[in-house]
Amino acid sequence: MNLSTTGLRLTPNAAIDLHLHTDYSDGRWTLEALLDHLICEGFGLAAITDHDRADTAAAIQGLALDKGLPLLVAVEMSATWMGELTDLLCFGFDPERNLLNDLAQELLRRQQENTRKVFENLERQGYILSPDSLSTILAKPSSRQPHALVSILKEHGYGLGEPSAGQIVMGAGWAFAANDPGAVVEAAHRSGAVCLLAHPGRGDGFVTYDVQLLDQLRQEAPIDGLEVYYPLHTPAQAAMYREYAHRHGLLISAGSDSHGPHKPPIKYRAECCRDLLERLGIAIE
Repeated sequence: MNLSTTGLRLTPNAAIDLHLHTDYSDGRWTLEALLDHLICEGFGLAAITDHDRADTAAAIQGLALDKGLPLLVAVEMSATWMGELTDLLCFGFDPERNLLNDLAQELLRRQQENTRKVFENLERQGYILSPDSLSTILAKPSSRQPHALVSILKEHGYGLGEPSAGQIVMGAGWAFAANDPGAVVEAAHRSGAVCLLAHPGRGDGFVTYDVQLLDQLRQEAPIDGLEVYYPLHTPAQAAMYREYAHRHGLLISAGSDSHGPHKPPIKYRAECCRDLLERLGIAIE
């Protein structure tokens, strides 16, 4: 299929943001609203990286072509490592035939299975929920189902004090479905994509990587790079990740992780991600 980035050339100062989310996963942006914002703000390139939604890439490319805004084919895949979350950004896979979508669909199946289990446990515990609530939750993307369970409880008047709705859902057996990092990297590579570690210094339930942990991860999952530039990284972290990437010949990405207008995209310089973009066929000159 035609890609919006075919033949793209950017200046070193062109504005890019390679980590954005829409309501295809857990974002508040609609796809059209986000693209219109990026166009209005003068972005030269962006990447929609909705969680575990490799199936939407073709539709995203179609709208990007219509609007004349270059977008990388991309997805953020949910994974866990050493008992904590560790997401992976995959760029450049075939929108129509890729193994990442197979992983994502299996993850959706597992999340739906957990959602059914939690819903049934809640009913057994005496929570009275409307009959159509379960089907409504199951129709949502995998990344939104746990939040939807919490919202449904609140809508029915539960969990507004102590215990909280989140605590009730956790007690009923909630679990976040995720993949093994090695499986994600393998699927990305077999689909022609590069795979980078998202927000390695984020914390907040995610693995916070130091040099030793990065070395250990790379032995198990041969990632192609790191998201060095990220709003929650301290200057010291960004410098450490940048130096690590240069020392090991890894690619560097930059992204805001914007999920809505309340946290808008950030204008990173294309030069920051030169090696990644050139690897994906985009010239920086």
